[in-house]
Amino acid sequence: MSSFLVEGGHRLSGEICPQGAKNEALEVICATMLTSGSVHITNIPEILDVVNLIDLLRKTGVEVVRHGEGDYTFTATDIDLGYVGSEDFVTDCAKLRGSVMLVGPLLARFHTATMARPGGDNIGRRRLDTHLRGLKALGATLEMDDDTGMCLLSASRLRGTYMLLDEASVTGTANIIMAAVMAEGTTTIYNAACEPYIQQLCRMLCSMGAKISGIASNLITITGVNELHGTTHRILPDMIEIGSFIGMSAMLGGGLTIRNCSIADLGIIPETFRRMGIHIRVRDDDIIIPEYTHYKIETFLDGSIMTISDAPWPGLTPDLISVLIVTATQALGTVLFHQKMFESRLFFVDNLISMGAQIILCDPHRAVVVGHNHKFPLKARRMVSPDIRAGIALLIAAMSADGVSRIDNVEQIDRGYALISERLNNLGAKITRVD
Repeated sequence: MSSFLVEGGHRLSGEICPQGAKNEALEVICATMLTSGSVHITNIPEILDVVNLIDLLRKTGVEVVRHGEGDYTFTATDIDLGYVGSEDFVTDCAKLRGSVMLVGPLLARFHTATMARPGGDNIGRRRLDTHLRGLKALGATLEMDDDTGMCLLSASRLRGTYMLLDEASVTGTANIIMAAVMAEGTTTIYNAACEPYIQQLCRMLCSMGAKISGIASNLITITGVNELHGTTHRILPDMIEIGSFIGMSAMLGGGLTIRNCSIADLGIIPETFRRMGIHIRVRDDDIIIPEYTHYKIETFLDGSIMTISDAPWPGLTPDLISVLIVTATQALGTVLFHQKMFESRLFFVDNLISMGAQIILCDPHRAVVVGHNHKFPLKARRMVSPDIRAGIALLIAAMSADGVSRIDNVEQIDRGYALISERLNNLGAKITRVD
């Protein structure tokens, strides 16, 4: 297990470029299984979760060629169906939550798929009912082994249908779309997730020969085709990393420029940080956070305290709540955070409280943060990263704290942020990685 030793109090300044979007990468890499043609994808973030998924595809028989950093070609011509249906495959899938999105492509192309209980962050209940109900609606049959947790899905032919999803699950929507593109007839998905990652998946599938309308809405219509072909695709910059850089720049900034942000795809994220009192300037496709010493949280028009909550797109992504909470600890003002979508993501605030932050954890979903306005710096301490997003929030807190903090289990941060210590050190941070 690796740790970060973080010397706090160093201001960040300069320029940084966000990596490719992790969540999009997991989706489009799984989609390469839908064709025997070659799919060339660029701007792939070489982070732990993505690298593990690529290794899993290699084990299934996909030919993977790395041309350079983030530049890969995938050719899924000869798939080892024996491995795909084996317990070894299930074991490998269980280590990586993104592997669940292989089910739709395998079912569409090979008429059989094996699903495991996938791994990933321990941030509360993340059920797979939406995936399974959608695939059953397309004609798949399910056999569940309660002892092993394996679920075998099969369908001699998928058939299009109308479905109203019980929740706008991003991975569930992606799985159903990938299964439906080669189903017989027309599939209509209502209450579909419509995040930019889903939009990008749909655009890539269309470039492969799929017929999809309603992209960017929650009503998606898919007309099935017999086969798909190869294509090229470039992944968007990661909106969560962009938001993380905005938050740490506000707390530590000597002036930071975030390059090539695809601002049109950030949705409500910049405005949410503006509500926190953070000055954001836009120049072409770059975000500029100027140098300043304090930021004041807005109130609502009637004078009541600001409430920030997550919601399905185009609402605020839940992945940024942790970053916003730590950013609020040094603002001027009070804000209520309501984490609606996951019930265990706020427990990391105990670490911030022990560092001196004024936070009231109301329940597993709500926390009130009273900002210090930089008058009472956070104090260094030893912490453990519980998941990707809490991990980056604790790193931001440690960089702003007095003294040297130690963050253990930073492999969790590695799963979502590539070479983060090296990149932040280039901006002026003092982070040392130790084993």
